[in-house]
Amino acid sequence: MKKQALITGASQGIGYEFAKLFAADKYDLVLVARDEARLGEVARELGRLYGVKAKVLSKDLALPGAAREIFDELEREEINVSALVNNAGFGVQGAFVEVALERHRALMEVNMNALVELTRLFLPQMLAQGEGRILNVASTAAFQPGPFAALYYASKAFVYSFSCALAEELTGSGVTVTTLCPGMTRSQFHARAGLKRADGLLMMDADAVAKIGYRALMRGKPIVIAGWLNKVGASVAKALPTPWTAKVAGRLNSAVRK
Repeated sequence: MKKQALITGASQGIGYEFAKLFAADKYDLVLVARDEARLGEVARELGRLYGVKAKVLSKDLALPGAAREIFDELEREEINVSALVNNAGFGVQGAFVEVALERHRALMEVNMNALVELTRLFLPQMLAQGEGRILNVASTAAFQPGPFAALYYASKAFVYSFSCALAEELTGSGVTVTTLCPGMTRSQFHARAGLKRADGLLMMDADAVAKIGYRALMRGKPIVIAGWLNKVGASVAKALPTPWTAKVAGRLNSAVRK
C-alpha cells in the first residue's frame, strides 16, 4: 500500500516545500489549506512532476470541528495517513489588549487546537499499524515569552512542550514525533501577522527549513532547530532568566511593528 502524507498549510511556504519533499519520495498526499485554487495548482504540479496523487481539502482550521471533518472524510475514503505534518499556523502582532478576541481565538484554534485534534485522531491508526511519523512545527519563539506577539509565542511553547512529551510517550511504539523549530523564514507569514520583514542572516528560505525538518522526521529525531544561528539563539534564550528574554523580545517585536 502506498504511503500517504497529510500536510496542513500546504499551499505556500514551509508546507508547500514539505509537500514537494514527500512527493519526491513517492508519498501520495492530502493537502490542507484554505485556498482551494492554490491547493489545486500544487496538486497538479506535484502530480505532473512526481506522478503522485494529491487530494485537496479546503479547510479553515480556525473553525472548530475542521480537524474532525478532515479525519471523517479520509476515513470514508479509506485513506490511511502514515505521516502527519501539522504545519499550519499564524501569528498576530500587537499589544494583547489591542487585538480582537476573535483573532486570538482563531490563533489558538489553528496553532494549538487543530494540531492536537489531528494528532489525536490519526495517532490510533498509526499505533495499530506499528509505524507512523508526526511532525509538529513549533518555532524558536517557543523558547522565550514574546511581548507584542504574546499569544503566538505562547502557542509555539505549547506545541514544543506537547510534542516533546508525546515523543517520549510513544518511545518504542513505532510512531515518532518530531518538533521542528524554525526561526524567521521567507514566506507570507510576516504579511499575515502584520510584521515588517527584515531580511538578514537569521532569515532562512522555506525550502531549506523544510529539508532540515524532513530529514529529522525521517530519522525519527524528536527535536530539530533549523539553522545554526537559530540553535545558538535558542540556547542563549533557554539559559537566560525569563524576564530578560521577555524584555529583549519585546523590544525586537516593538521595532518591527507597522
